[in-house]
Amino acid sequence: MTSPYDAGLDKNPANHQPLTPLTLLERAAAVFPDHTAIIHGRLARSYRDFYTRSRRLASALAKAGVRRGDTVSVMLANTPAMLEAHYGVPMAGAVLNTLNTRLDAAILAFTFDHAETRLLITDREFSKVIKEALALARTKPIVVDYDDPEFSGTGERLGDIEYEDFLASGDPDYRWDMPADEWDAITLNYTSGTTGDPKGVVYHHRGAYLLAVANIITCAMGRHPVYLWTLPMFHCNGWCFPWSLSVVAGTHVCLRAVRTAAMYDAIATHRVTHLCGAPIVMATLLNAADTDRKPLPHTVQFVTAAAPPPEAVLAAMKAAGFNVTHVYGLTECYGPAVVNDWHAEWDALPAAEQAARKARQGVRYPCLERLDVLDPETLQPVPRDGETLGEVMMRGNVVMKGYLKNKSATDKAFAGGWFHTGDLGVMHPDGYIQLKDRSKDIIISGGENISSIEVEDALYKHPAVAVVAVVARPDDKWGETPCAFVELRDGKEASAEDLIAWCREHLAAYKCPRAIVFTEVPKTSTGKIQKYKLREMAKGM
Repeated sequence: MTSPYDAGLDKNPANHQPLTPLTLLERAAAVFPDHTAIIHGRLARSYRDFYTRSRRLASALAKAGVRRGDTVSVMLANTPAMLEAHYGVPMAGAVLNTLNTRLDAAILAFTFDHAETRLLITDREFSKVIKEALALARTKPIVVDYDDPEFSGTGERLGDIEYEDFLASGDPDYRWDMPADEWDAITLNYTSGTTGDPKGVVYHHRGAYLLAVANIITCAMGRHPVYLWTLPMFHCNGWCFPWSLSVVAGTHVCLRAVRTAAMYDAIATHRVTHLCGAPIVMATLLNAADTDRKPLPHTVQFVTAAAPPPEAVLAAMKAAGFNVTHVYGLTECYGPAVVNDWHAEWDALPAAEQAARKARQGVRYPCLERLDVLDPETLQPVPRDGETLGEVMMRGNVVMKGYLKNKSATDKAFAGGWFHTGDLGVMHPDGYIQLKDRSKDIIISGGENISSIEVEDALYKHPAVAVVAVVARPDDKWGETPCAFVELRDGKEASAEDLIAWCREHLAAYKCPRAIVFTEVPKTSTGKIQKYKLREMAKGM
């Protein structure tokens, strides 16, 4: 039987439009045309100019032969051109592929070929590696060079036209089209490829719009926030913040590189309200020389992902004037999709209990429909006891379309109608999840499961430890045992024996590391620790 609410009440252009973050910039430019949208060194651009330049880029791309569904790759730092690409490329109907600026030529060449890059915009800082990558790649894209006035170095020109000249060829009044379907691809992001070739994660317009808006809600961004770009925009499209700020006509403060003096200068000069980053960014701020520090104009909101910040780091950030919010996500869910939503009553808890709650990843973003910890075999929820281990899984509109040209990996990731994150965790009675490890990072010693995160948390509490990562080391007797790689704080000392004794005070004996290695812990360009490298090192010990 047809419901009376369906009969004759059909979708039409008046009541149904595809969701896309592109309309957010259009609105900001219409409502706040003269408000400053972008600051980059001595440059300041209004929302009117931001929108005009994005349309010029879309027009220039169309004139260059870029068509719907083509890939436009960009090798750019956190610059105005990167922000314009987040709008101009999809305005042309193309798919934006932001390249990790730390990758080597072989991986970049693989990306060009796999993505079938039609056009490449590249900052001259990266011309050496891009030239090598283009020589290796079968795909030969059109190349547009970008000269950033804030880049003091030199770099070879690889294309026939510079970015500003390319924009000048475009129409400032270009009439861009809405996506035909909000399911259309908007961006392509590659995973790190630590266990083989990188996988191309495809985002759609709907998901980008929803996460952009959810960021504003989750981060409590009022009108006209000032956002400092310490998070690389190539990483999950800057967690969708290039689109988020248009919702509230915020100001983007671009930063080519994370440096203490530049960060403190920007915060003080532009009255920055928000920034995001991995724990390494917090460490950079906290370890700044007195000569680089500047008084903060107000409490600055800092959103961090990866491992939960240790109690000592949280205390130091609070003392320095930063309020830290911990989020969790993956490339496959547009960046952050889980937040440790803090309850005011938790402020009255003892420090140790507060730290325990801070260590949890939390609850789903408003735009994520389901978040659970399930038995990976039965797909049934694990008991809500904070102890039973399962796999963290998600469902919602901010989960990727899938992996480009990789149906088997897509099917595996979506088996049973859930996105399988590969992260192991527990569900607490109040509905907050807590990660215990990646499935491949659980250490099984003598039949006992050991969470590397738990061991790391214990070591982080030692006053001499700055960075630590724990992996499995092969052991003839136990199968494998914990091995800790440690960076000490400047001016602090501790021996391997000291740290092992410390662990014995805080952990069950079988969980304590059998080996401590003092070394620089390898990290990705986004500050994530590369445990696969450490596992290889541990195997060779």
